Amino acid sequence: MKYYIEIATINKAKRDIDEICRLEGYTNLTRHNFGESGVGRFLTKLFAVGNILASLKKGDTLVLQYPMKKFYKTACRLARAKGANVVTIIHDLGAFRRKKLTPAQENRRLALTDYLIVHNPTMRDYLLQHGFKGGIHCLQIFDYLSEKSPAQYPTPHTPRKVVYAGNLGRWRNEFLYKLDGCVKDYSIDLYGKGFDEAQNRCKQMHYHGFISSDDFISRVEADFGIVWDGDSTTECTGAWGEYLKINNPHKTSFYLRAAVPVIVWSKAAMAPFVKENNLGLVVDSIEQIEERLAALTNEEYAQMKEAATAMSKRLADGYHFKAGISGADEYLANKKQ
Repeated sequence: MKYYIEIATINKAKRDIDEICRLEGYTNLTRHNFGESGVGRFLTKLFAVGNILASLKKGDTLVLQYPMKKFYKTACRLARAKGANVVTIIHDLGAFRRKKLTPAQENRRLALTDYLIVHNPTMRDYLLQHGFKGGIHCLQIFDYLSEKSPAQYPTPHTPRKVVYAGNLGRWRNEFLYKLDGCVKDYSIDLYGKGFDEAQNRCKQMHYHGFISSDDFISRVEADFGIVWDGDSTTECTGAWGEYLKINNPHKTSFYLRAAVPVIVWSKAAMAPFVKENNLGLVVDSIEQIEERLAALTNEEYAQMKEAATAMSKRLADGYHFKAGISGADEYLANKKQ
């Protein structure tokens, strides 16, 4: 039997993993919801972890999402005590960005799992260098479930139309307030919360407020979506910029689910995947976007758009996580032999 513990959260990536597990026939150990308060969430997870003892048997598989506050080590140890295998999908590494753990401490936690599903080869290599000994699968990109179909519109636009969506607060995206002079022959449409319109000095940038993710997928028209973080236009800086070097931003999946090709930083861990699959442009700086757009032919763009449209369908189907759990099944089956 295969099991998972549902993560009660607003986090889209985690909710999608739960849904894919459900669709793939995994049994949910989270059978009681005690509410959204801190105590309620604690009790919900406590009872779910307790169900490991009542439900799992030797040879079963338990899928966990990491980090799992307070209960991850307990869930792994209980599953192993029952003779079951543990498959962990990583969303965030505490030792890398938040620095709440040392690499050694995090490795001791992850050593309790039999198989890891990680973001990309960079994250895989980082974990192997810090001592992980189990099986590893690279997700490559997070899936993005939605019943909506991408908007249909003529592309490319003249001038080119670029979109940026997400948290627009200065604490994370100070670069948005430094685009005057960087953006000349294309426009940028902003979607999200936290943008200070009074501080916008870029005439080519237009703020449209917040819309739901489903509405974005089905309504927004753009030639490219920018994946960028930090306070600089010359590179992705600060803690968020550093983390781009090892993680897969969900924003990339969001744009591609809308069949919008992406523009990513050349040092981001996603850059090789974008290049290999012709899903957009890889740039060293925001300033470089202007010349790259000018040099791009309509035929080249059409190929990127076609690749993004095909990727949208894979993301909607949960293709990448399904490949991860399929790889786990094969690894665990071989391990038994």
